[in-house]
Amino acid sequence: MAVLRSLVIFAIVASMAPAISSATEFVVGGDDGWKLGVKYDEWAQNKQFFTGDTLVFKYNPGVHNVYKVNGDDFKSCSVPSNNSLGSFTGNDTIKLATAGNKWYICGTSGHCDGGMKLKIAVLDGATPAPAPSAASALVATNFQILLGMIFVTVAIAMVN
Repeated sequence: MAVLRSLVIFAIVASMAPAISSATEFVVGGDDGWKLGVKYDEWAQNKQFFTGDTLVFKYNPGVHNVYKVNGDDFKSCSVPSNNSLGSFTGNDTIKLATAGNKWYICGTSGHCDGGMKLKIAVLDGATPAPAPSAASALVATNFQILLGMIFVTVAIAMVN
């Protein structure tokens, strides 16, 4: 009986596995990173950001930095006086913990006005799983067949 219970639990977990998705890590600016001359509005344009995702700002520390700001400070490129809102390592990771609009700027003089600013909309919920490829669909089908064969074998063994 314990074997049957274990198999049922395994089957439930295995059937849920395709629905489980993981958070996405976005390197801001892609290969260009966080620097002058990158159009961050274009970089973010076709991306969806969800709670649980992370932004990674890669830049030359001492030359650039990252400040999380509100919408008004974003528009005016105002650096907050509170340094705890800033990041300065050159490899800063920011977890998107809540849904809503998020704004980031470089606090180095003239950089925000020069385009080093990012506005994104974070959606609530998990990142949607990518569509399965033909290979993964084949593996899933074969797995389901194997699982069915195991259940049949166990059922026959229990009857006898």
